[in-house]
Amino acid sequence: MLTAPCRSTGYGSLQIWIKYLRTGIAFQETFAPSFSCSKSTWNGSAFEIGGGYAWSDVLGEAANRDVVVVGGGTPSVGCLGGWMQGGGHGPAVHDFGLGADQVLEAQVVLANGQVVTANPCRYPRLFFAIRGGGGSTYGVVISTTVKAHPTNAVAAQQLSFAPLNSSDMSDFMKAVELVHNAYPDLSDQGFSGYGSWALRSPTPLVYNYNYTLGEEVQSTFTTGFTHTIAAFGKTSEEAESIFGPVADELASFSGRTLFVNTTYSSFPTYASYYSALSGIASPIGSSAALGSRLLDRKALTSPQLGKTLQTVVGPPEEFTSVNIVFVGGGEVARDGADPYSGVNPAWRTSYVHNIVARGWAPGADEATRNAVYSDITNVKVQAMKDLAPDTGAYMNEGDRFDPDYLQSFYGQHTPILSSIKRKYDPSELFYCPTCIGSERWQSDSAGRLCRAE
Repeated sequence: MLTAPCRSTGYGSLQIWIKYLRTGIAFQETFAPSFSCSKSTWNGSAFEIGGGYAWSDVLGEAANRDVVVVGGGTPSVGCLGGWMQGGGHGPAVHDFGLGADQVLEAQVVLANGQVVTANPCRYPRLFFAIRGGGGSTYGVVISTTVKAHPTNAVAAQQLSFAPLNSSDMSDFMKAVELVHNAYPDLSDQGFSGYGSWALRSPTPLVYNYNYTLGEEVQSTFTTGFTHTIAAFGKTSEEAESIFGPVADELASFSGRTLFVNTTYSSFPTYASYYSALSGIASPIGSSAALGSRLLDRKALTSPQLGKTLQTVVGPPEEFTSVNIVFVGGGEVARDGADPYSGVNPAWRTSYVHNIVARGWAPGADEATRNAVYSDITNVKVQAMKDLAPDTGAYMNEGDRFDPDYLQSFYGQHTPILSSIKRKYDPSELFYCPTCIGSERWQSDSAGRLCRAE
């Protein structure tokens, strides 16, 4: 049994780390498909990424050539592994498509040791599977060629708000709900981005900067909401106009029950926007349980949304964090027409990938940890499922204990992906706990994998 690093497990397994299997990053002014594949329709530029590079390596090359590649929001994310093979979101996906949909062709080492090139003409079913059907499953991807897009100017908005007093929590939750209500229309007008909110955070979420007599006075809020969203090809004035109706609604709370701060900025290129307002390496090593759900327009505008958000965030003493990945719509939706995309179809109708996470104190006992896991699966994620029963979840940031993980992570693609798994890995050499094919295995008390009966 062979496992790869993404979500890997298994007593006695061997993990493949491709970080040092690097053959270079090559730019193609005009993409030239291997074997003169006539089904490859991309006529733009491309990058061939040979091996275990991180997006920080590729984004710099793209900036030097004044083009955009779709990478992760965190530059330390690897280019070829579970990020891409599971879907892959980042700040540019609304305008250019998910990471999986950028792949024009790939080199893959199969379970039998054969190295093949997968594209729409050669190994098209394998090509479909590695473009969103899950990592650690069908083979080891050792090289990809991905789209490079012309850069554009970017207008960005940074919004934050927080309750002025503990008695203002009701208005705070109303404001959180109204921003969520607005996301589908904002997306359709070009906005996308990332945000987070909490009822109690261990570190400040919102900052209030006041300037008096040249001296900076800072106050902070550990209860608050913040997002950074952007629109390609817009001016700051256009962005402010688009957000205007939402700003008018928030103004009814500002200074009365909420502190509200909004700023707009503009950038000449995507690279300058990314380096200023995204592209920050996240801290690692924390212990937490998380789950997620993709939310479509119906869910985001539902009368039940407010109640669901309250259930998801829980009481303040839980220190729950909610992260908003507002990148759906736009090209993500349009790429649903791609016959070679194995991405969970739920992405095509969703606007927000909503992540909920809870941690525990260092040294917490097993009962405490299990209670948090249960709360994530059975309360918080279940509440989002009830709100959005027809969508699914993003496998790379999903609940690994989701009892319906095949439906949640792969949706209607499950049967075809299962058949591709059987074709290219008939002995089931590759495994991860929530990958296609994992339902045919179970762990014993020692962590060894055995055939499920």
